[in-house]
Amino acid sequence: MDIGINEQDRQDIAHGLSRLLADSYTLYLKTHNFHWNVTGPMFNTLHLMFEAQYNEMALAVDLVAERIRALGHYAPGSYADYARLTSIPEASGVPKADDMIRQLVDGHETLCRTARSIFAVVEKAGDEPTADLLTQRLQVHEKTAWMLRSLLEK
Repeated sequence: MDIGINEQDRQDIAHGLSRLLADSYTLYLKTHNFHWNVTGPMFNTLHLMFEAQYNEMALAVDLVAERIRALGHYAPGSYADYARLTSIPEASGVPKADDMIRQLVDGHETLCRTARSIFAVVEKAGDEPTADLLTQRLQVHEKTAWMLRSLLEK
């Protein structure tokens, strides 16, 4: 494979993207879980908001996995892989709506940090497609975290 990025950099980028994929899939699953199980006075608002968020992430995980493949590496695709690679804790039980929101804010902020941690090697390698993907993911996750945070203001 000769796409202008050396093997070591492609491996390092793919590893970073694998962590991003694991965080994204874990947050997708958590958001879907909360969509199913949210209750309380904000039920309709949160139910619809969570649905829009997990649908967006369902498409995003495919983009991240395909970028890993384009770099010549295999994308992780099992719960065991994701559990090993993610920085986002699973939800235990069914939290109250405000706790769901807080956990999702934390998850989106974690995804932002994970995405940012990959930029150094991406920039060094001149990997513009991955930089563009990371920038797009940051825009989505920063905006989503802001919108969720706004629900917690009194």
